[in-house]
Amino acid sequence: LVALKAIRIRADLNNEEVLEDIAQNLDVTFTGRKIQLGVEEVADLIRQEIYGNGASKVAAHPKLREALLDRQRAFRKDPGLVTDGRDMCSVVFPDATLKIFLTAAPEIRAKRRYEQLMEKGEGVNLAKILEDIEARDKRDSIRSASPLNQNKDSSFIDTTLLNVTEVVNKILKQYSEINIKSI
Repeated sequence: LVALKAIRIRADLNNEEVLEDIAQNLDVTFTGRKIQLGVEEVADLIRQEIYGNGASKVAAHPKLREALLDRQRAFRKDPGLVTDGRDMCSVVFPDATLKIFLTAAPEIRAKRRYEQLMEKGEGVNLAKILEDIEARDKRDSIRSASPLNQNKDSSFIDTTLLNVTEVVNKILKQYSEINIKSI
């Protein structure tokens, strides 16, 4: 959301103070699967390549991450919250009931992304998507603020050879095992 707003106002994605100000003043609402930025529904928009890559760039700034942390945690309400992101388990919600580190081979992730974008009618290049994924993984893994890594209490699921149903079933099984243990 910060990247979307910053790119729209042509802010410098390296200017940590400007990004921190954007983060602190975002008018955002989450309702079910909808994400409202002001009056605009942006759930699909933020998944576009330009904003995903922008998110990776702005996420490298420690002050921005700090500015977002309390806001992110404030969205947690009963009966629960499902989030995705590269530091949701390790930093934002370290006490989450279920933590899963999902991954897949970069080539498979690129192919999946390519197919998603083609379904939406977007003109895309598979080689460019793979290049962007690999660059983002590298950038996110070496950043000083909350680098991408699996924390020790997260379950690891490699989805390279799995379809969506198989992944969902693995997650639901893990969740049900946690609930059985807590009874």
